Amino acid sequence: MSQSSLEAASAPVARRPRFGGRGPRAASARGLTWPAWVLAALCALPAISVAVTAVTGDWSLWSLLMASVLPRYALTTVQLALLVAAGSLLMGVGSAVLVTACRFPGRRIFEVALIAPLAFPAYVLAYTWMLDHPGPVQSGLRALMDWGPRDYWFPEIRSLGGAALMLSLVLYPYVYLLTRAALIHQSVTAAQVARTLGLGPWGVLFRVTLPMARPAIVGGLALAMMETIADFGAVSHFGVQTFATGVYRAWFSMGDRVAAAQLSLCLLTLAVALVALERAQRGRAKRHQAGRRYERLTEVELSGWQGRAAALACAVPVGFGFAIPLGMLGWMAWTSWSGLGIERYWGFAANTLMLSASAAALVMGAALLIGYAVRLAPGPGAKAAQLASSVGYAAPGSVIAVGLLGPLAFTDNAIDAWAREALGVSTGLILTGTIGGILLAYLSRFMAAGLNAVSAGFEGLGPNLDSSARVLGCNVWGVVGRVHAPLLRGSLLTGALIVFVDVTKELPATLMLRPFDFDTLAVQAYRLASDERLTEAAAPSLAIAAVGMAPVLLLARAIRKSRPGS
Repeated sequence: MSQSSLEAASAPVARRPRFGGRGPRAASARGLTWPAWVLAALCALPAISVAVTAVTGDWSLWSLLMASVLPRYALTTVQLALLVAAGSLLMGVGSAVLVTACRFPGRRIFEVALIAPLAFPAYVLAYTWMLDHPGPVQSGLRALMDWGPRDYWFPEIRSLGGAALMLSLVLYPYVYLLTRAALIHQSVTAAQVARTLGLGPWGVLFRVTLPMARPAIVGGLALAMMETIADFGAVSHFGVQTFATGVYRAWFSMGDRVAAAQLSLCLLTLAVALVALERAQRGRAKRHQAGRRYERLTEVELSGWQGRAAALACAVPVGFGFAIPLGMLGWMAWTSWSGLGIERYWGFAANTLMLSASAAALVMGAALLIGYAVRLAPGPGAKAAQLASSVGYAAPGSVIAVGLLGPLAFTDNAIDAWAREALGVSTGLILTGTIGGILLAYLSRFMAAGLNAVSAGFEGLGPNLDSSARVLGCNVWGVVGRVHAPLLRGSLLTGALIVFVDVTKELPATLMLRPFDFDTLAVQAYRLASDERLTEAAAPSLAIAAVGMAPVLLLARAIRKSRPGS
């Protein structure tokens, strides 16, 4: 071999430059990483602020909280979460197994109807079921049976058990959706092997099918429990004292920001612990389809009394969680329509629409930028920004509000001091108690939903697409606006719809951060229900439920299309 050949062979092989090095693409990657980090910092700001305020505050108050309300808040919150988990497990897993593995009358209808309670926020369902003594149910019972107030026994609805029942009826669809999705994509192979080894149908269900779906079941339970500990409207209506109501009471009734921050830190710690527990139980467990050919689970034909029992089991959560409340809301809205003051409700609806649309556009735009930064430079920095942006997912709305009030007030005071000194004018409040402050809270709270939709969309786009667009003259922003955004339209619209509906239903952050005399449908429903004007609260509650039906129909369509062999 010649000397030149040896030198050529020993020369280092030219490698494709990494985005972290030099060059225009590396500069573009760095140019996107910094905005992504700024957005991530804004999303993580409430959690950081709560932690700093709680740790640096007056700890003498902590001993007072420990001796008075903290044990009660902790015990009640944990009890409520466990009760809701049990109710959601029973209704969610049972109905998912029935509609996936069995055939019975009405199964096709129940496949969609079982998702419908997601359209109702928990506080709307709590207002609707007027089961207390002066409500229509007990009043009708006394009139029908000619009973006096002490002639009968009726369970106390405004209690921990009543709140758990209402929350379970609204939140079981999380467990149902994830369990059904896992069962849909299971093959019959493992079940057939178990049958050959001597297991009967029930043994296959409890020892093979459900254990394989365990990650999905636990994931749904974690979502339901996180929504439970974050709920404010329902537990407040039922008089149940949890961390969420404690945060609101500490801020508005006591006017103590440090106490609110310390209670918020406890609530945030509990939410993060639930997320960590769900991730830990999943571990490295994975399930793979055996063989190349997919075979659907064998469906059991249920007829006669068995079919009727299965239909009844599915009808109970749908009826009590959707159909009956919807009818009661419609009836109450109709009877109170003449005295509603329809002009005011147009204003509430306009405020809700403006906030929801603005938040959806803001969240999806920020999610697209962060998602593209991770795609362009998938290094530790971009991935850390993506993780930090999702911190708000584990933070309830009340925690987000408490965490933002301090930084917003500090920024407003700093701007006002500078304007007084430099310009001789007072700027007043620019962020605190404004629409901008609420949108910042929504950005932190719902960024995880936008990132999930964008990440799922980017997974379907090949890496050569970016290079082709750059060769044809697009800069980094042109690739995002002219290539990715049109191709990700479906994912972006799905994420925007989810954020839109979540903002429409969101109560505690809106209640604590809204400007003066600025109410949404959710706030108006809460105010009327708090004043025991439940009939008048029906109209805004019905409007919220109507908006919530959009993701229900979207989810039902997506699940049906995702079923292999359908």
